[in-house]
Amino acid sequence: MLKKCFAEIAGTFWLVFGGCGTALFACGLQNVGVGYVGVSLAFGLTVLTMAYAVGHISGGHFNPAVSLGLWAGGRFPGKDLIPYILSQIAGGIIAAALLYIIFTGKSGQVPGGFAANGYGEHSPEGYSFLACAVTEVILTAMFLFIIHGSTDKRAPAGFAPIAIGLGLTLIHLISIPVTNTSVNPARSIAAAIFADRWALEQVWFFIVFPIIGGILGGIGYRFLLEDKQ
Repeated sequence: MLKKCFAEIAGTFWLVFGGCGTALFACGLQNVGVGYVGVSLAFGLTVLTMAYAVGHISGGHFNPAVSLGLWAGGRFPGKDLIPYILSQIAGGIIAAALLYIIFTGKSGQVPGGFAANGYGEHSPEGYSFLACAVTEVILTAMFLFIIHGSTDKRAPAGFAPIAIGLGLTLIHLISIPVTNTSVNPARSIAAAIFADRWALEQVWFFIVFPIIGGILGGIGYRFLLEDKQ
């Protein structure tokens, strides 16, 4: 379990450091910024690379909603949920703390939104509470469908990290303008700690709705598509 927890810490660290780091440092640069597409690819690539690097150790969850969704789908034991979730949150916070040190090392830089997730007035494009909730639930559920399907014993072996990484890229392409894309409570908690006060006030939203989506996705795949034999 210690090795599994360390793998989850490392994987979630890389997701937050690579994904949020790209959003903070490379997204908005004039003329050479990577924009939403670059940030989407960064999040997808962090999961793809770490799934290959440590997926054989811990399963490569890097996300409490994924762990809960896999548990709901009958793929993960409930006794391991707490150590996995705590490891994921710890990895995210370590990454965000290091990003904060780097980000504030530039003269005049203040944390501001710090790549945090938001709804309503703090949605990147001003989407409502309901629109943001529907987005997070649907996309997290679909993420769990992708994870369950690509790791199904009937699926081609060895390609799951590619499908999962590209799936997360697509999720970000859809939802960065809506919520700045969570689908991952650990990522949301980590960024909110170092952002302006509003981010911590709204972080509950990005814990509750991704978890709902993850559980729905896991249950849906289990009872609709899983091979019962």
